[in-house]
Amino acid sequence: MTSSGLQRMVMGVVVGAMVVASVAGAAAAKQEKATFAGGCFWSAESMFEGLKGVSSVVSGYAGGTVPNPSYEQVSDGNTGHAESVQITYDPAQITYTQLADLYWHNIDPTQVNGSFCDHGRQYRSVIFYADAAQKKVAEASKLQVDKTSKFHGKIAVAIEPFKNFYPAEEYHQDFAERNPERYQAYRTGCGRDRRLMEVWGAPGRQGEHPNP
Repeated sequence: MTSSGLQRMVMGVVVGAMVVASVAGAAAAKQEKATFAGGCFWSAESMFEGLKGVSSVVSGYAGGTVPNPSYEQVSDGNTGHAESVQITYDPAQITYTQLADLYWHNIDPTQVNGSFCDHGRQYRSVIFYADAAQKKVAEASKLQVDKTSKFHGKIAVAIEPFKNFYPAEEYHQDFAERNPERYQAYRTGCGRDRRLMEVWGAPGRQGEHPNP
C-alpha cells in the first residue's frame, strides 16, 4: 500500500470514529427529564417503567423546602415535598405529551392532598414542568381532562415549576420489582386499580419487569 493510500485509510478511520462519536453525543443530548407526583412513588414508578424510550425512573421527593429530606421527614408532611418520580427519556422515542397522558390515566385527578388510600400533602398530585414547552403540554393536558364531563371543575392536580428533586432512599427504588408480593398487597389493599376502573374505565399501568 502506498503512503497516500495509507493516509486515506487512516483518515477514513478517523472520520468514521468522529461520526460515531457525534451520533453518540447527539443521542445522549436527546435525553430529557420529566417529573411527576402522583401519590406513592412505588406506583408512580410502575406507571413509566418498561416504556420504550424511558431509560430510568427514580423515586424521590420534589417541590419542598428542606434539602435532602429523609422519608421520615417527608412522611411527617412538614417539608413541603411530594413523593415523586423523575423520568429520563428520549423524546425521539416517547414524547412528553405521551408521558403526561399516561400520568393522567394512572391517577385520580379529583383527589385533594392524597392519592387513593394515602392521605396528606406528601401524596398530592403535581406536574412539575422543567421549561415552557413542558408547561404548555401540562396545561393543555389538564384542560383536556377538565373538559371531560365527569371531571369538569374538579381537577385537583397542580402544575408547578420544577425546583428540586431528591432521590429517595435505595430501598424505595424499583420497589415493585424487588418486592412484587408486598407491592401487590399494597396496591390491592389501597384500592388503586379499583378506583382507576371507576374513574377511567381501565386499571392502572404496571411497569414491565423483565428481571424479577
